[in-house]
Amino acid sequence: MTDQSNSPRASRSGGRAARRAARAAPLADHLRPVRAGLEGGLYRPLSDAGVARIHEAALDALEQIGLADAPPSGVAYLKAAGCIEGDDGRIRFPRALVEDTIAKANRSVTLFSRDGKNDLELSGTRVHYGTAGAAVHVVDVHGRTYRDSTVQDLHDAARITDQLDNVHFLQRPMVCRDILDNMEMDLNTVYASCSGTLKHIGTSFTEPSHVPPALEMLHMIAGGEDKWRERPFMSNSNCFVVPPMKFATESCEVMELCIKGGMPVLLLSAGMAGATAPSTIAGAIVQAVAECLAGLVYVNAVKPGAPAIFGTWPFGLDLRTGAMSIGSGEQALLTAGCAQMHHFYDLPGGAAAGASDSKLPDMQAGWEQMCSNVMAGLSGCNMVYEAAGMHASLLGFCLESLILSDDMLGQALRCVRGIEVSEDTVAIDQIAEVCLSGTGHYLGTDATLSRMQQDFVYPTFGDRTSPKEWAELDKPDLIEKAIARKEQILSQASQAQFDPVLDQALRERFNIHLPR
Repeated sequence: MTDQSNSPRASRSGGRAARRAARAAPLADHLRPVRAGLEGGLYRPLSDAGVARIHEAALDALEQIGLADAPPSGVAYLKAAGCIEGDDGRIRFPRALVEDTIAKANRSVTLFSRDGKNDLELSGTRVHYGTAGAAVHVVDVHGRTYRDSTVQDLHDAARITDQLDNVHFLQRPMVCRDILDNMEMDLNTVYASCSGTLKHIGTSFTEPSHVPPALEMLHMIAGGEDKWRERPFMSNSNCFVVPPMKFATESCEVMELCIKGGMPVLLLSAGMAGATAPSTIAGAIVQAVAECLAGLVYVNAVKPGAPAIFGTWPFGLDLRTGAMSIGSGEQALLTAGCAQMHHFYDLPGGAAAGASDSKLPDMQAGWEQMCSNVMAGLSGCNMVYEAAGMHASLLGFCLESLILSDDMLGQALRCVRGIEVSEDTVAIDQIAEVCLSGTGHYLGTDATLSRMQQDFVYPTFGDRTSPKEWAELDKPDLIEKAIARKEQILSQASQAQFDPVLDQALRERFNIHLPR
């Protein structure tokens, strides 16, 4: 019997088996085709002249119009920093003060995860996608109905987010409407989110008095105030302005306490183009930029160098009906234009994209979510909020849509990654080998097999079978697959669940509504 151990056929077979084993193993993070923090920024809807004009207009608005309704503490901070309080009570911002603040502000902010495995570096054009929105309803895909969102729903959303590779952070996507006391709602939001995911979390606080007990809870979870301040794993999403050009008094007081407590702050300006902001895309961006620049001065007046995210969130409006049009092309342009202004200032920034006006995860939701998510990513927005699961113009959140969004965001991130051109990728050697001495195709070649996991994103739920194969598989339904994945995730214990001793201590100190 002939020994074939050294034959070409045996060598090829062994090599193929090794390659198959290598492909089956998880890729190192730096080799994955998509991941958090890919750099975008190639899409620039504004010309350089347009960016400069928006900047000048924002400075004019701050210097000439200013903002009203700052709390007494805010007036004191801002005047000490160099702002001017007019006889009309409005706080005006000298141009030189704003420019100095921009020059001194942080160019990079790290949003920490609880376990250190999903820290987010916000700088330059690095892109991260996550949830947000504070919806008041949950979508029931079985009955095609909406119901009030609960603390259990929020916890479930956190647990699902924890398992999704392409949803990089959790900002509170729903309000716990089953908890009527606002203090308890805010504290249970912290508990339900932190016990559901180890990724970075964003939340809001209804009143200033809710911040100290929330910080106490976070200190307990972190293992002490010193450990919390070293790695704050929760940030404050703060609507510090009520557009147009007014401070939100209580939110500003919340912001001051969060800054002092070591919590990063998202400076959130959410004007409605045509209602609380100018109807033009450029005008809405001007106002959002002006309001966030005022917030940047405010933050640095409270604590120089405090971590702040430039959260320009202007929204579109359907001027025929007055309804929000968050799934529109105009919304995608608003977000991309805001991201371009973030880069002009070289400031960590965030904006809204990926939400849909559709009530269910259907074709309308698909085109709306993908359009704005891709444009936000290509524009290099550091944090893309409401990127997954949000429907009904921010009124409804869908857990199944959150799961399906992981596929969508994988494709969006592949667009952000772009096209790498190198000696390897131009592939002239491959072309020569296949055409001159090979089989005439690239299927199964070493070069193709070696890069198939690094260059291509494969959907988990998206269907690429032929109609014949689809029928043979009993015509699988996208929503049913998402439901099955949801039930699988929620049937397992959360890796973020608290140690029983800590959990008992939290339940003894606070009125926790989430069942054990």
